[in-house]
Amino acid sequence: MSRYRGPRVKIVKRLGTLPGLTRKSPKKRSNRARLSQYGIRLCEKQKLRYHYGLSEHQLLRYVKQAKQASGSTSRSLMKSLELRLDNIVFRLGFAPTIVAARQLVTHGHITVNGKLLNIPSYSCRIGDSIEVQPVKTSQTLVENFIQTAPRRSKRASIPPHLNLRQNELSGQVQSEPRLDWTGLQINELLVVEFYS
Repeated sequence: MSRYRGPRVKIVKRLGTLPGLTRKSPKKRSNRARLSQYGIRLCEKQKLRYHYGLSEHQLLRYVKQAKQASGSTSRSLMKSLELRLDNIVFRLGFAPTIVAARQLVTHGHITVNGKLLNIPSYSCRIGDSIEVQPVKTSQTLVENFIQTAPRRSKRASIPPHLNLRQNELSGQVQSEPRLDWTGLQINELLVVEFYS
């Protein structure tokens, strides 16, 4: 199953707000009948999958890696998803959605520690520096995204584990991500239960 390329508002109408998928919101949310236990777990998995822009195979791989890691499986899963390069570019405000951040990375507009990196699934580490490439086209593209973004307070929109230097169009991963700052209302334990 490949990455979803269909109408995004339809997904948001069914699953609720997904800031990584689209900035649009539906006119009204659909009324669904009461879901079974399996249906509830499936919805939580789909929220996670669509928000981060993953295919089914990629999400399954992340769940398997989280099960092998020490500590809580759900926390390991969310930590590995939050440290993806495309997600960090989105969280820094360089792109309006994770889909757009993925495109910025694959088109070669982002560097990590001074090296050009075009792999959106790259797992960043603490201390990594993420910059917009020092080329005029890359910088104007990101500046346009920043200017058209809805006005929010600067400190409220940047997660505490990231440090943004807006003048230089760069940021740094300072610590491990906090799970209460994902901006997504999801119960990650149900996702792990779905795959169990």
